[in-house]
Amino acid sequence: MGLFGKSFEEKVNEAMETVRNKFPQAQIAAAVQDKVVTLKGSAPDMATKTAIMTVFNSLVDSENTINQIDIPAPTPMAAGAAMGTAAAGPAPGISAANDPTLRIHEVASGDTLSALAKKYYGNAGDYMKIYNANRDQLNNPDLIKVGQRLKIPN
Repeated sequence: MGLFGKSFEEKVNEAMETVRNKFPQAQIAAAVQDKVVTLKGSAPDMATKTAIMTVFNSLVDSENTINQIDIPAPTPMAAGAAMGTAAAGPAPGISAANDPTLRIHEVASGDTLSALAKKYYGNAGDYMKIYNANRDQLNNPDLIKVGQRLKIPN
């Protein structure tokens, strides 16, 4: 224990115990460097992945929490499966993964559309390209959420 209470690492370890108890279907680990935490592992779906980040961030005041939690790819529909059963497809509004011209960015803590535009286009002012390509899931260019998968048009 630190001089003024629990150390940052102790707080992270306690938060991870809470996360593991609340989400036993996920396999999560945390790596700490200074006051930045990277969550790694796997979760069964996007809702669980997002909920893990929300719970963790409510328990630990980090400078940044990086979400590197994977979601397993859906298994393809077996040959001869019953008619009327659709195979799992890409997330709503996101084109097929085999489209080489499509880039997907998973929103991390601290991301903004301007920062993404700067990263992908070299100009923060091009953020409306990303916003317009994701109008199906964004109502306001200033409100993006950790875990969202945004299309980055060329």
